[in-house]
Amino acid sequence: MSHAPFRDAPRTGRPRSAAADRAIVAATRQALAELGWSGLTMAEVATRAKVAKTTLYRRWPGKNELVVDSLAAVFEEHLELPDSGGLAADLAGVVRSFAALLELPEIRTALMAVVAEATRDPALRARIRDAIVDRQKALVLLGRSRAQARGELPPEPDPETAARNADLIFDVIAGTVVHRALVSNEPVDGAWAADFARLLLTGLTGLTGVTGLAPRTATDRR
Repeated sequence: MSHAPFRDAPRTGRPRSAAADRAIVAATRQALAELGWSGLTMAEVATRAKVAKTTLYRRWPGKNELVVDSLAAVFEEHLELPDSGGLAADLAGVVRSFAALLELPEIRTALMAVVAEATRDPALRARIRDAIVDRQKALVLLGRSRAQARGELPPEPDPETAARNADLIFDVIAGTVVHRALVSNEPVDGAWAADFARLLLTGLTGLTGVTGLAPRTATDRR
C-alpha cells in the first residue's frame, strides 16, 4: 500500500518534510540492522538521516515511538493484498508477503523489541494499535470486499458483526504468521501459506482433505 510515511494530527507551523521522513525511516532501519535494539539511539538516527536531533524530538518523544512509526511506514509501503482472482490465493499471497518482511533483520528486531516494551507501556501499546494494527486491517476489509464481490463470501449487513469478524480475521492471520516466523522460527513457504489459507477457509476438515479440496499446485509447493 502506498501512503505517506507518517500520519499525524493536523499541525501548525512549518510543514513536515516528506524527504526528511523518508530519510529517518531509512536511517532507523539501517541502524537497527547494524546495531540492534540496544545500540539504536535517537542521536544515531539523526546522524544517519542528516537531520537535527531536535527534528526527531519534535516528531517522536523517544526511540520506541520512532521505531513503531518506522515499522508502520515499512508495512504500508511493502505489504499489499494481491488480486489473484480467488480468496485462497489472495490469502496465501499476503501471508507470504508479510512473512518476507519479517525475515528482514531490522523488522524482526524492531517488532519483537517494541512488543516487549509495550507489555509495560500502555501508551506504546495504543500507538502500535493505531499506527500498525488498525491501518493493516484495511487489507482484511479489502480482501473480504473482493471475495464478496466474487461470491466467495456472503455479505455481512450488520456493521458490528462485520467489524468484529474483521478483527478476528486479522488477529488470526497476523498472530499465526508472527508466531511461525518469529517465535517458532519456521519457514513460511508456499506450501505452508496454501495450507494456512485452506485452514482459514474450510476449517480442520478441509485441511485434512475430508472435503475433497484440490491438491496443492506446483506453485504452492515452491
